[in-house]
Amino acid sequence: MITLIGIDLAKVGNKFTFQGPAFECESCRFKPSCIDSLEVNRKYIIKKVKENEQKCKIHDKNSVLPVEVERAEIDLLSPSKNVFEGSTFTYNPPQCDEICEFKDYCFPEGLINGDKCIIIKNNGKQEEICKKGYKLNKLKLAFVI
Repeated sequence: MITLIGIDLAKVGNKFTFQGPAFECESCRFKPSCIDSLEVNRKYIIKKVKENEQKCKIHDKNSVLPVEVERAEIDLLSPSKNVFEGSTFTYNPPQCDEICEFKDYCFPEGLINGDKCIIIKNNGKQEEICKKGYKLNKLKLAFVI
């Protein structure tokens, strides 16, 4: 899908999480091609940068470039059992209210309860011990859309 992004951020491989439109976006003529295809709280990766600089009030240097994006892969620590590469599952966040160094991996940005995912890489068991006692697997996920 195509979106517009600030000229300084428009680099292949850059990732971003769409947090929703700014107030100024509502009346912008580029809104349909810029933000309407993006989902709030989803993580995207830039796959291709195109030339065709446009003016934008909200980005640095008041300029944006069109970019091709797709949903980014997500790193997850999961207590799921029987996980293997190529398998699909529905993400259900663990029951955990601990504050620890794994929090961002157990509740990763861009992944929402109920998302259907495919495991593209199982990096095995997490070495460090979870405060809740969960035996965690280090997974890399892609979305099933």
